[in-house]
This record gives sequence, structure tokens and C-alpha cells, in this order.
Amino acid sequence: MLLRAFYGGTFDPVHNGHLAIARAAREALGTTIWLMPAADPPHRDAPGAGAEHRAAMLDLAIEGQAGLRVDRRELERAATTDAPSYTIDTLRELRAKHGEHAPIAFLIGADSLHGFATWKEPEALLAGAHWVVAERPGSALDEHLPPPVARLVGGRWTLNAAALRESPGGKLLRLRQPLHGESATQIRRRIAAGETWHHLLPLPVAKYIAAHGLYGSASSGAVVRLPGSPGV
Repeated sequence: MLLRAFYGGTFDPVHNGHLAIARAAREALGTTIWLMPAADPPHRDAPGAGAEHRAAMLDLAIEGQAGLRVDRRELERAATTDAPSYTIDTLRELRAKHGEHAPIAFLIGADSLHGFATWKEPEALLAGAHWVVAERPGSALDEHLPPPVARLVGGRWTLNAAALRESPGGKLLRLRQPLHGESATQIRRRIAAGETWHHLLPLPVAKYIAAHGLYGSASSGAVVRLPGSPGV
């Protein structure tokens, strides 16, 4: 059966590490990866850039890359409600569209798995979808999981990506991919401080940030020169 895979996050901004994970998942799962920007994530501070900016940067980042697409459903839902953006709501929306028997997978980083027990209705999330977990620097999956998470995921791991196509959900798969040290938080700090940052993002995204003065790039006092710009 067709496996539908979704990679959620604030993507604030989308960077090379995000794309490395998405491409690795595309190859491992043999399916299109839908990058899904969150509108109002309840587990973290408000994004540094507005939703439409973040979605526009995602469009630029994946342009011309086969098997990567942008899904705006959480942004569209937020436009009609003031409620926080919960993954369980997204899963139920996907189930309403694709049916209860369609294999659905969510792609998350190992750092997100460590906090999974604090998500809304974690048991329903685990039962209702597969979870592909990418290693992240400082949050490798070999580390001890918090006891509440270990109890939730115990016995659900599989080594076989093809197994995710055989059921609607309930399994976890470890995604091995090249680890990137950058994080969106670090990139935002570097931009605001006028430090070098453009090499950490796809070039069109870096140009977009500079053109729109996002993350303090216009007020940092630094002249941001990108590859291909005059004088570079």
C-alpha cells in the first residue's frame, strides 16, 4: 500500500539539516515526504517568522527536488481557529481524508521523541500512525529514553521500512542519516548577531531571509553577502 509520510515542524527557518533528514527519509521509505509547517506549536515559543514566510521558505528550499512537497494543512486550519496546532488533530484530519487503513507516517527528530510523552494524546498518536525517528546531534537514539517514553514505545520498533506499508500505524523506525550540527535556534542567533550563517541554509532561503529582513538580519548592522551577489 502507498505510505504517506509527513515531516512536521516550525521550520524557523528551514535549513540544510532539515533537508538532509527529508531526503534520507524519502530514500529509506520510497515515498514522497510532505514537509508540513506548524502554525502555533504548543510545546515551544512562538516562531520567529510568520507562517507564510516559513511556508514560502520551504517552497524555495525544495524547488526542483523530486519527492519533496509542502503541505499547508496546519496553516490552513489555523486560519479558521485560534486553537493550538496539535499533531493529533492533524492525524485525525489525515485519517478523515485517506481512511482508517491507509499507512501514515510522521517523521520527527530524536529530540522530539524524548519529549513525546508530553504531547497531546501520545497513545493515540502511536497507535494511529507510524513514527520515523531521525537521529539528531545530542539526542541520539542510543541514549536512555525517559521512562514514560520508553513505556510508550516499547515493542514498537522495527528495522524494516517496508513493514510500515503493512499496517495503518503503530511502529517506529530509526532513520540513519548524516548528522548536521546546525539548529534553527542557532541560525536565528547567528543572523541576529551578524555572524556568518548563509552556508547553513539553501541559497534561495538565505536570499529570502536577507531580502525580507527576517530574524533581525536587517537590524543587525551587518552586510549580508550571499554567494552570487555582487562583490562576492
